[in-house]
Amino acid sequence: MLTPAAIEATVRAALTEDAPWGDLTCAALVPPSATATAELVARTDGVLAGGEVFAAAFTLTDASVRVTLAEPDGAAFVAGAVLARVVGPAGAVLQAERIGLNFAQRMSGIATVTRAYVDAVAGTGVRIADTRKTTPGLRAFERHAVRAGGGHNHRFSLSDAVMVKDNHLAVLVNSGVGVTQALLAARERLPHTTHLEVEVDRIDQLDAVLAAGVDTIMLDNFTLDDLREGVARIGGRALVEASGNVRLDTVRAIAETGVDVISVGALTHSSPALDLGLDVSVR
Repeated sequence: MLTPAAIEATVRAALTEDAPWGDLTCAALVPPSATATAELVARTDGVLAGGEVFAAAFTLTDASVRVTLAEPDGAAFVAGAVLARVVGPAGAVLQAERIGLNFAQRMSGIATVTRAYVDAVAGTGVRIADTRKTTPGLRAFERHAVRAGGGHNHRFSLSDAVMVKDNHLAVLVNSGVGVTQALLAARERLPHTTHLEVEVDRIDQLDAVLAAGVDTIMLDNFTLDDLREGVARIGGRALVEASGNVRLDTVRAIAETGVDVISVGALTHSSPALDLGLDVSVR
């Protein structure tokens, strides 16, 4: 998802937003001949994500800027670590600074929180996955950060898989269409490569969904006891995903119920930006 084209398009848009007619401060104060050296420094422990995005902020501002990444995405680091070095015209380095930091801080924050969730379920075999609760326009960046933290991605968009949620089921019920019948009909219309997932929020919905032979069943906002019962009743006939109000202090207990996947919206909608700084010296 995080292709060079995606990086360039999004970073260019951010740079244009930040300096639509150039950097007035640098144009007025910074001599064109001045050069700068800058280091991306961690102010706290964390996990890196967005190194290539950080670099693009500078090189798209001025192609003569050189960025050297000291660590790859997914690397854990401690406070004080130098994560990248930037060398080039001072005006370009100063102009791109905020955009480069914004992306690196946001993405590294997501990677760091994701790593905490992944570590919390270590040894259970459960996957930690993200959701579509992402910042509009930044989904590829944020989901790359989840992978850098050791997590997995759910469907990227509405076009990638069938996900029948509670509102879809409510429409079926109100229309007088049986859930099993509707799911079987949908399967007939879908390519054989398309994944079919159904969300349920009550145990008594399971039988109708299982009868349709779906690929994944999401147990939404289930108690731990209901999760265990749901896993037992599904009995390996579908992958089991747990979702809803998952927190770092509860994720281990959820994993131990026997589910296969735990999706965590908080990875992308609530992770705080990580404290990174750019230490610049101009000459």
